[in-house]
Amino acid sequence: MKISTKGRYALRMMLDFALHPDECTKIKDVAARQQISEKYLEQIVTLLNRAGYVKSVRGAQGGYYLSRQPSEYTVGMILRLTEGNLCPVDCVESGMNSCGRSGYCATIHVWERLNDAISSVVDHITLQDLVDDFRNAQADGRYEEEHQ
Repeated sequence: MKISTKGRYALRMMLDFALHPDECTKIKDVAARQQISEKYLEQIVTLLNRAGYVKSVRGAQGGYYLSRQPSEYTVGMILRLTEGNLCPVDCVESGMNSCGRSGYCATIHVWERLNDAISSVVDHITLQDLVDDFRNAQADGRYEEEHQ
């Protein structure tokens, strides 16, 4: 499984919004800080906005902000919104194994365990965890805010 730029950039954008909680953040500012195309971020923020993950404010002082607290978003929520399903193979996607070979497939347990491991990681890391990790790394001198 490989996460696309859409998923990675959506997570970085959400983190950027979370790091600037007291302001409406302009896409051009996120693009500059994250070194990502403004046009690409506009496409992604539309998806986030439609899902209710962010809210927008129009006008000169407008921009975007998180609609909930960072602790209420998981990495899994953001990646599933942008990537769709995170299952490593189709046969474990629905939870009800629809593969005709499931009764005698020796590898199904590998895929189920891999799927469980992926879900366990992405569903237990919140946006707040990422904010905390970033702030701790920043305090230790490992990151500068404009290069997150």
